[in-house]
Formats: sequence, structure tokens, C-alpha cells
Amino acid sequence: MGKINREDMLELTRRMTLKRNCFDRIAGAYLDEEGFVEGTFNKHFQKLSQKDQQANLDIAKAIPFSDTNVQLKEYDFGEGDRRPGSIWQLLMALKECGLKNDAMLDVFYEEFGQRYRTDGSYAIYFFHGSYDVPLKASDKESLWESEEVYQFLICAVCPVSGDYDPGEPACGFLFPAFKDRSSDIHRIDVFVAEGQSRQAEDLRNILFPQS
Repeated sequence: MGKINREDMLELTRRMTLKRNCFDRIAGAYLDEEGFVEGTFNKHFQKLSQKDQQANLDIAKAIPFSDTNVQLKEYDFGEGDRRPGSIWQLLMALKECGLKNDAMLDVFYEEFGQRYRTDGSYAIYFFHGSYDVPLKASDKESLWESEEVYQFLICAVCPVSGDYDPGEPACGFLFPAFKDRSSDIHRIDVFVAEGQSRQAEDLRNILFPQS
């Protein structure tokens, strides 16, 4: 397990505002307490109302903005975890297609629902974003040139109540990890809220079934 640089996470969250939004797509599913999918959605982020954009930005931002190396920890995908048919391979494919493949998303929701246990209904939110990482000069000032385009997924799992109103994220992840201001496809930053030890174990078993 490596260490996450807090500055890397803050750099990302600065792009998670209405004016500097880095997301182009949001998808997700609503599941009951037994893990059965009750409904799904898949939308272009910019077509949401400003109110809905802000509400969803708050959900997404909670993952990288959480307590670094306490609630948000970095994990390695070992060779066995990257085998064909693995969750890692599925996440790579979802990143590359920008969440535009509903069949692949359904595979993730079903796999997640089989392994994740909680006391009530919940929602899985997926966000696809991209960030043109600016070059840094020797004095740490940003230059205009882009060093790389970091494409990433944020997943947030939230309890829901009433008319699918989401609560604070219980767990989630940022993939690939944003490490040293660059994409690291062999690592993932996993978030677990305080007091969610059972959900933490379930999420690790979903991501790393070979470990």
C-alpha cells in the first residue's frame, strides 16, 4: 500500500466545480438491500440542470477530498487482480469508453450487488472525467502546456432514502490512481467512510478477489 499525496487530490478537486467541471458523463444504478438492481441511468453530465450538476459534483468530490491516507488509501492491483475478466479489466474498459457501454456497467452493478452487503437500499454513482495536467515549471508555477490528459473514473456508493435521495458516500474509489500528477493504472485510491468497516471489506473483496 502506497501513500497518497494530498496535493494531488486537491489539484483534482479544484476541477470539480460548476465553472471548472472536469466530468462529461454520469452513470449509475439503484440497488435494494439484497443487491438487486432496481433501476439504472446514464447521462451526459452537462445536460443535467445546474442544481443536479452541483449535487452530483458534491458526491464525486467527496471521494478525493476525503481524509488522505486515513479514509482514502492507495492499493495495488497485483498481477492476479489484472487477469482477463477481472474487475480491473472492466474498469479499464469503462474508462476507455467513457461510461458509454451500458452492458459493461450492468456487469459491474451485478457483480457489486452480489458481494456488497448493507442494511438498506443504495446507489452506485459512476463519473467519467478528464484533466489536462499542466506542466509545472521549476518554481512550481503552472505552464500552459499539457503534460498528459488524465482520464479517470470516480465511483461513489451512497445509501438512498425516499425517492432515491442519496446520503453521504459510504465508500468508493478513484481509478486509475492519480500519483505524482500522472495516471497509474496499476493502482486505485479506495475511500471508506468512518465506521463502515464491513463495507470496506466488501469493497476490497470486489476489487481484489484474488488477494
